[in-house]
Amino acid sequence: GLWQGRVGAHTISAQIRPMLNGLRIAWKGMSVTVQAMLPRTAELERLMPERLPPDTSKMLLCPMPGLVVSIAVAEGQEVKAGETLAVVEAMKMENVLRAERDLVVSKLNAKPGDSLAVGAVIMEFP
Repeated sequence: GLWQGRVGAHTISAQIRPMLNGLRIAWKGMSVTVQAMLPRTAELERLMPERLPPDTSKMLLCPMPGLVVSIAVAEGQEVKAGETLAVVEAMKMENVLRAERDLVVSKLNAKPGDSLAVGAVIMEFP
């Protein structure tokens, strides 16, 4: 919705959109997310450790929603950097997924014909 009010000596209009535990406020091309919580909740949140993103360096992830056309390797196979690992079709285009480094395939998590979401694990490396 639209909010109009005073900030200091200025009258402004800003777009406000509710979000989980807070609001997204947009004004003059800038936006900020504001969280609203009880003082005790804020105190406890400050004590929580920061959640780190998972290490995906040893996985081949699907870069876009698509269909696995082919898997070019087998479990246990040694692969050189630049070699084809898999082919995924998205929006009528085939995307060849290649090894970024020399590696050994430890586990295949997808097979030809599988429909995958963005970020789905296609295969793993040790």
